[in-house]
Amino acid sequence: MVMRTRDGSVGDVDYGTIGAGYAAWRRPDERIAHVIARALGDARTVLNVGAGTGSYETAAHTITAVEPSLAMRAQRPAELATAVEAVAEDLPFPDGRFDASMTLFSVHQWSDATAGLREMRRVTRGPVVVLTCDPARVRDFWLYEYAPDVLDTEARRYPPLGQLTAALGGTTTIQPVPIPLDCTDGFNEAYYGRPELLLNPAARQACSAWSFIDDHARQAFDTSLRRALGSGTWDEAFGHLRNRPTYNGSLVLLRATS
Repeated sequence: MVMRTRDGSVGDVDYGTIGAGYAAWRRPDERIAHVIARALGDARTVLNVGAGTGSYETAAHTITAVEPSLAMRAQRPAELATAVEAVAEDLPFPDGRFDASMTLFSVHQWSDATAGLREMRRVTRGPVVVLTCDPARVRDFWLYEYAPDVLDTEARRYPPLGQLTAALGGTTTIQPVPIPLDCTDGFNEAYYGRPELLLNPAARQACSAWSFIDDHARQAFDTSLRRALGSGTWDEAFGHLRNRPTYNGSLVLLRATS
């Protein structure tokens, strides 16, 4: 039995509480979209599990979206397909229904990542594509010096890559995904060279890990980063990132074929 909130969210985050401004800050980035599209190849029918507001869904594929959260489904643009209310662990589709499937920035939200990925494999004839973060690399980001509890939370929530590849079975490749300096998809590492943006509470709210710390910790982060930016301490240590075109952080793409 998958436990769900009143909003329908599963796992440890209630998007009915934190998801109101998600679509404004988590806009698809065209360079990351290109990596995803290449992994999907020439698939015609594509399942998107944990589809959220529909980021990275394109007219190049016939998309079936699955999203348990009412708040996320409500933010999907009108031109996108209406999302099916279901959970990854119990997909309401027959075996081999789709040419390909994908789950993007979602697997860490599931109650049981292994069960969800096995379900995706069951209903997919071709590649299963997973965009996620490598928990072994999450703490390498400069944010760890200012908000360690946030990145400790991320490292705990993201399933190890070995667990994901075992669940997917078959042959799985793991590809690092470079993050552009002006990335429009506002996960934490997207601001690697634009630290000022993380001072915006709305930007932080679009990254679910921030919901696991309290107001006191958020204020402490805000104060310490503002002080470091004002004194030049941040730039002394990390200022070279302001002009780095891409950043190789924890973002990875898994592509599994049976």
